[in-house]
Amino acid sequence: MLVGLALAVAAVYPSARAYLAERQAPEVDIARAVALVSAAPDGSSALPVLVATGYVVARRSSDVGVKVGGRLATLKFEEGTRVRKGAVMAEIEHADLDAQLEASRRAVVEAEAALAQATAARDEDVRNLGRQRDLMKDGITTTANLTAAESTAAVSAARVKSAEAAIQSARARVKVAEEALENTNVRAPFDGVVIKKRAEVGETVSPFGVVGQVAREGGAIATIVDLTELEVQTEVSENSVAKLASGMPAEVKLQAYQDQAYRGSVRQIFPSADRAKAIVEVRVTILNADAHVKPEMTASVTFQEPAAKSVPDGARHVPGTVLVPKRAVADHAGQPTVWVVTGGTASRHGVTLGAERLDQVEVKSGLVPGDAVILNAPPALADGARVRVKGS
Repeated sequence: MLVGLALAVAAVYPSARAYLAERQAPEVDIARAVALVSAAPDGSSALPVLVATGYVVARRSSDVGVKVGGRLATLKFEEGTRVRKGAVMAEIEHADLDAQLEASRRAVVEAEAALAQATAARDEDVRNLGRQRDLMKDGITTTANLTAAESTAAVSAARVKSAEAAIQSARARVKVAEEALENTNVRAPFDGVVIKKRAEVGETVSPFGVVGQVAREGGAIATIVDLTELEVQTEVSENSVAKLASGMPAEVKLQAYQDQAYRGSVRQIFPSADRAKAIVEVRVTILNADAHVKPEMTASVTFQEPAAKSVPDGARHVPGTVLVPKRAVADHAGQPTVWVVTGGTASRHGVTLGAERLDQVEVKSGLVPGDAVILNAPPALADGARVRVKGS
């Protein structure tokens, strides 16, 4: 019986020993090396190089204000109202200007009547001068009478010119009155949507604002934006701005709609930096904005490198180049290395690194697509040691 027991123990001992060794092996997290492939022509699957946050703004936005002060008589908009360029959005009371315009128009009529009278008198004086000249030839009249007729005709001609000038002046005053009346209309500067109403009917407004009414700075009565050109206003660290270029593709996500991604493109990298914050402002145009995208929404922008993209194993890849998490790379004797798990055994691999992409880094040599690399290698891990993969 003792012999049988000894034989049984000898039979299970190797398995038990292997089981205990496996259970005592350190537990590690792994990630798969992902192949790097040529990008699609449209760059739709480009690799991320930088992430920044910002706010949605309209490229064209205007605080629409008044040209002259007065009391608002009518408002023809509310928040959300679509307006066309040149459409009247509001009117200021203008009864006094109506009266001035009417007086100016009547002055034109009076000046025209005065011109008609002056013209008739001039014509009569010219005919009289002609008669005096004929009489002078016949010796019937005197030189004094001829001179008097000439003077009268000259005065009449001058009166006609004066009347003509008076008409021009009266018509100019009409234009001034019409312009003053037009200035009481507040017109939309471009096609857009009202996003903020800053005044109500009956309030007194001024081009320079009204004391005590801080909500209406500079006489603005409304804010309108062009929703056909929306972009994200974001800030990038000085240390990272060199990674960006005008026209670079980007992916935009709204905080309110995380599941929806929008295509973007870097429109402008501002030519100056903020010295205090050490940042540079960047504007990213949203190329396919829909009704969900609204000004002042919080958005995140993932700037993308159009040269490459990651795909599952087996796809056409850039030879020898893969992507792994930065956490998988360690330093050994001054050289970058990674730990690769094969059959429950860890082995150290020297690698050649390429460009960094957010939390990933390119590995140009030392790995192949699909390799399982350790993310949290224990400090005392030895080459060829047993490891346990979490979740396996």
